[in-house]
Amino acid sequence: MTTIRVLIADDQMMVRQGFTVLLNAEPGIKVVGQAVDGLDALDKVAELAPDVVLMDVRMPRLGGIEATRRLTEPAGATVKVLVLTTFDLDEYVYEALRAGASGFLLKDASAAELAQAVRVVAAGDALLAPNVTKRLIAEFSRVTSTPRTPLKDRVGTLTERETEVLSLIAQGLSNGEIAERLVVAEQTVKSHVGRILVKLGLRDRTQAAVFAYETGLIRPSGY
Repeated sequence: MTTIRVLIADDQMMVRQGFTVLLNAEPGIKVVGQAVDGLDALDKVAELAPDVVLMDVRMPRLGGIEATRRLTEPAGATVKVLVLTTFDLDEYVYEALRAGASGFLLKDASAAELAQAVRVVAAGDALLAPNVTKRLIAEFSRVTSTPRTPLKDRVGTLTERETEVLSLIAQGLSNGEIAERLVVAEQTVKSHVGRILVKLGLRDRTQAAVFAYETGLIRPSGY
């Protein structure tokens, strides 16, 4: 079994230590380091090469949003960021998702939820299933300005089936659920998802979901 290497970035020592204890008790997960703020997180990622960073949003010197952007923007970046927040409708999380975070988790999550979130993100999937995440993205869409033209135009590069798959991704469906909905093989869905990300220049399913809301493909009123 491949061990998932985790870095915890939070300015509260109790949070760092608590999450370290919980995650180290899980099979296949190892906390390789802790960071006290965003700048420290950048240094520790370069030094320790974790697979997943649990990133607090509000930290001194450099906050979690900018740290996430710096970690995920470079070409070839492989580290995944899971944002930690205290409130489920935290306005800062909207920007973290756009900055490149693969999902977010409430700080009061259970040990099982925490471990599952780390595994999902490490596997390359976005953490979109929880209802609160769908509410977040929907609210993000509602409070932002009208869709940006360059993004809206790019929807035209998708086939009808790819557009359909994109809308289902934005609704939080997994590949298996999409396959069941469309009555196709799961591998076919994976191929569609891959082509969608390449055509739209997106990193993962979280960005695909935000894209779908920003372009008006999915309307928040649906929830």
